[in-house]
Amino acid sequence: MLHSCQGRLISDQSQRVTHNVEKSQIRGIGFDATCSLVVLDQSFQPVPVNQDGDIQRNVVMWMDHRAEEQAARITNSSHRVLSRVGGVMSPEMQPPKLLWLKENLRESCWNKAAHFFDLPDFLSWKATGSLTRSLCTLVCKWTYCPPEGWDASFWTSIGLEDLPENNFSRIGSVTCPPGSSLGEGLTQEAATDLGLKPGTAVGASLIDAHAGGLGVIGADVKGFHLPCEDQPITSRMAMICGTSTCHMAISERPLFVPGVWGPYLSAMVPDMWLNEGGQSATGRLIEHIVKGHAAYTHLQEQARQRVPFAGKNIYSYLNSHLSLMVNSGSAVDLLGSSLHVWPDFHGNRSPLADQTLKGMVIGLSLSQTLDDLALLYLATIQALALGTLHILEAMKEAGHDIQTLFLCGGLSKNPLFVQIHANTTGLPVVLPDQMEAVLIGAGILGACASQDYSTIQEAMEKMAKVGKVVQPDHELQSFYKKKYKVFLQLFAHQREYQTLMNQR
Repeated sequence: MLHSCQGRLISDQSQRVTHNVEKSQIRGIGFDATCSLVVLDQSFQPVPVNQDGDIQRNVVMWMDHRAEEQAARITNSSHRVLSRVGGVMSPEMQPPKLLWLKENLRESCWNKAAHFFDLPDFLSWKATGSLTRSLCTLVCKWTYCPPEGWDASFWTSIGLEDLPENNFSRIGSVTCPPGSSLGEGLTQEAATDLGLKPGTAVGASLIDAHAGGLGVIGADVKGFHLPCEDQPITSRMAMICGTSTCHMAISERPLFVPGVWGPYLSAMVPDMWLNEGGQSATGRLIEHIVKGHAAYTHLQEQARQRVPFAGKNIYSYLNSHLSLMVNSGSAVDLLGSSLHVWPDFHGNRSPLADQTLKGMVIGLSLSQTLDDLALLYLATIQALALGTLHILEAMKEAGHDIQTLFLCGGLSKNPLFVQIHANTTGLPVVLPDQMEAVLIGAGILGACASQDYSTIQEAMEKMAKVGKVVQPDHELQSFYKKKYKVFLQLFAHQREYQTLMNQR
């Protein structure tokens, strides 16, 4: 199982992982990575994606919003493929990024580029030499729609009429479901780099969030008294919470949710439809709020001085500090009654699909103490949880019946973040036994490629395990009902202010 955030094989790390393992025991490999855009020339050498021509920079990162204007133009085209992305093209998808490269770096990049890869597909190509793309990447980020495939009219309509040439060879002529065995397995070169045996099976890749979804959503929940027990997997939603958060819900039939990506067929679980909501900045927003506060230096000093927090992060200290600020028997959540945040500091991915939205904070004073920092941290987490509720409401209105949340990723290790999501949504939260669930998802791909499991569904159930269940505090239902009303009014007010300022 290999998880990467960069466009290269991290051979030294792999060799450390497998140092004391008999190579024959490594039966399969799965790759996941962010949905970043990798550009190579005809000889598979890097092509720079920036103005200064640095070939070391041949990857447009997933959260790079340079193509906002191109994304807006694509949305305005109202092409039929947009029905599969909630009706709005996001700058985080590949078509607007490709259009930006053509319009801004035609000579230095576009005309030299022969291969455009999603980063997960680049990694599997690097390992196997196979140009076969995963349905996960192409369906979710490139507008590919099985079983029909590419829609040439879309690319022509947005000004990328050269991409359909040669059977779409620059962006992928051959596809397969995630976990399918690629080529002849590891090439000799890749096997040497990784310290593994040539021919080791390699599964078609997944985007990292989707790997996290596989790593949690299929766990056997018998005995945990959850509402999703004895219910189909469609009653669950996986949340992969890190720098950003992805909200993954699957269904047996296509459900169209305005402002939410999908429905995508076989993009995560074979023969199931995926809807993917999301927040573009979650862990990144919390970090931005905390580190940008005047009391941040004081927070660092206090966390270092307190022995119980030695070696722990500043968020553990903030959680403890908040618990000391409440009256005995009161919930920490209630401290956020007069401080409200609209969390779209990097635009809204779902369910409003509006990248022009900005962050808002209501209820600030002149005070900048550690208490104030802790309260702002709390209000930010509450805002992110309310954003999840907003996405859940949109999915439910479209036909989803979500009864349980399954969380993984870095933020799922923060107990306050987890509890507030349970309290805000009123749903139980399941945490995986293996906190690095994204790696479990990658492992599932390898296990399917090696045929140790015959299906993704079988591998999910056997490899994903429940670690802990966090129940909501239903006594806070009234508090969060009011908080949610304020949350929605913040959005309405921001739109109102935009309208006022745009008047002539």
